[in-house]
Amino acid sequence: MDNISPSPVAALIQMTSGIDPDANLATIDRAMAEAAARGAAMAFLPEMSLLLDRDRARSAAHILREADSPWPAALQEMARRHGLWLHSGSMPLLADDGERRVNRSHIIAADGSIRARYDKIHMFDVTLPSGENWTESAAYAGGDAITVVDTPLGRLGLSICYDVRFPELYRALVDQGADIIAVPAAFTVSTGEAHWHVLLRARAIETGCHLLAAAQNGTHADGRATYGHSLAIDPWGAVIVDARNGTAANAGFDLALAPIEKDAVVRARQAIPLARSRSVRAITL
Repeated sequence: MDNISPSPVAALIQMTSGIDPDANLATIDRAMAEAAARGAAMAFLPEMSLLLDRDRARSAAHILREADSPWPAALQEMARRHGLWLHSGSMPLLADDGERRVNRSHIIAADGSIRARYDKIHMFDVTLPSGENWTESAAYAGGDAITVVDTPLGRLGLSICYDVRFPELYRALVDQGADIIAVPAAFTVSTGEAHWHVLLRARAIETGCHLLAAAQNGTHADGRATYGHSLAIDPWGAVIVDARNGTAANAGFDLALAPIEKDAVVRARQAIPLARSRSVRAITL
């Protein structure tokens, strides 16, 4: 009988994070315990997993510089205790200058060490047809560096939510060796219904990468509503798992498991060799 190693499994944790960080941490702990029990190699949280609060005055008491924040250490302890690699999704922290905030992801190994950080580059400054207005740059500073890190699933490129609309970032991640890309998100309902699946499948197809997108879902304590549908997409653009709009609003989280078949990247890139075919010549009209 062939001795074939099973594909490592990613656990997408879909949440309805609120304005109480301790409650959010308790939910994450329960979700990580379930992910570990079900054999996941790595868990992925959504954007703003520790605190989702659009009231900047109310949230200010919780948001500190990373060196002063209890949140990274709490997640590190969970990773050690559950023996599980963790993508934090993202959390709001003060920038080192103490003036503005950053939207930061952490990659934490199963031994509790922080292996990588990424600050969201593209700020969500939009006025939507639904009437919603978002000006993330009023409080947050965008990052200026791309990040790729080795994990048990493969070489992981980091992005956050609105970044998914900028394919040049994803091309740069592939140029640095990414074969998986994380997209933790808190998509609005209106943009999610219109664009979420299309954008993620497009980014997977054009990069030949797995995309793992853990999402916020439901109605939150600060009054906003998010789209859900945490997705794992394979390098051919097929949906491996879609958490849809599950029970997160009631149970605290949904857990979606996705096997990551490493050979799928090779097959997709051999079938459509974009790197070989890409032209660097200027095209003029």
